[in-house]
Amino acid sequence: MTHRVHPAWFVAATAFVALIGAAGFRAAPGALMVPLHHEFGWSTSAMSLAVSINLVLYGLTAPFAAALMDRFGVRTVTMSALVLVALGSGLTVLAEQSWHLMVTWGVMIGLGTGSMAMAFAATIAGRWFVERRGLVMGVLTAGGATGQLVFLPVVSHLAQSSGWRLASIVIAAAALAVVPLVLVFLDESPEARGITPYGAPDDWTPPVRQTGGAGARAIDALRSASRVPAFWALAGAFAICGATTNGLVGIHFIPSAHDHGMSETTAASLLAVVGIFDIAGTIASGWLTDRIDPRLLLAGYYAFRGVGLVMLPALLSSSVHPSIVAFVVVYGLDWVATVPPTVALCREYFGEQGTIVFGWVFAAHQIGAAVAAFAAGVARDQTGSYTIAWIGGAALCVLAAAMSWLLGPADRRTARQAATVER
Repeated sequence: MTHRVHPAWFVAATAFVALIGAAGFRAAPGALMVPLHHEFGWSTSAMSLAVSINLVLYGLTAPFAAALMDRFGVRTVTMSALVLVALGSGLTVLAEQSWHLMVTWGVMIGLGTGSMAMAFAATIAGRWFVERRGLVMGVLTAGGATGQLVFLPVVSHLAQSSGWRLASIVIAAAALAVVPLVLVFLDESPEARGITPYGAPDDWTPPVRQTGGAGARAIDALRSASRVPAFWALAGAFAICGATTNGLVGIHFIPSAHDHGMSETTAASLLAVVGIFDIAGTIASGWLTDRIDPRLLLAGYYAFRGVGLVMLPALLSSSVHPSIVAFVVVYGLDWVATVPPTVALCREYFGEQGTIVFGWVFAAHQIGAAVAAFAAGVARDQTGSYTIAWIGGAALCVLAAAMSWLLGPADRRTARQAATVER
């Protein structure tokens, strides 16, 4: 049967909307930390610790979620994750002590969003597309940015006008609203529908889906990948990626701008602009990944990010001016542009294990984000500003650029052969 539009595009569109629904909380901490501090007196460090727990679980869940999707199905895991995000956000309204945030923001939402992390996007792109994988991965990765764009101004406005509790309920409702869409439209795989992936050759045959224990498969993939030096380079660079996006700018840009006299709503709007350009940058990065050596792309992305961070302390003020707008545009284009080339390298190095290995690389991303989120909060409490955090992030970006540059073609062939031997 010939389809005018391949069903893979409808599946990708559904996954994109699901990622938007799960992204509501990603916009919340930065916008809610100031109102929570005003109401309860909780320190930036205490709230940053809850966010750090979230980020660690968000990352560590990813490789297991990829294996669980292979065993129990993408639809089941995705719906369960959305419900968990909704419960965690909804129960936040009952919080009375800072450790309550560690349970809701940290554990519940961390596990839920981790199951809807980039390993989910990599699974969809890997199963449904042979051609345009880089582009689709870029589009799906942009789903998180779109969620930030949609939710951040809304959450910030509600937190100031109607209270942070209503903002939390809106996030919960958004996650639940996507569940029926996933149930109806998120098909498991092309072979389940009796079709081939988009761009598959005539002799394409369905891959054998491994059905062993999800935990064992995830650990085996880590054990195999850890013997390949390139894995540590990718994981180290991606940890720095997480530290300088989710950990620093994503969590602390609004409080830092507030320190300089800027209103929270204005700062949230600037961060939403990051989300706008993130969409364009990530899609463009996916397109470039199909055409240019991914290591060169990564080196360039990290270098530009470092330049932006080293300039940020001098750009923040009480008003919006062209220089800070330029920063959010450039930083937005670079925000998660690193994802498509990193996924491509994991697939090239580790073959069929690539998606699960990327889950572990993404875990490193979130550990880096968690460390940076907490460290920046401590730096703010101890020094009264975020300057040390921004400069430290810039230095890390230089290291990430160097690590990416050193991954040459010969190293990738060696890595792939080593991974094959281990399997």
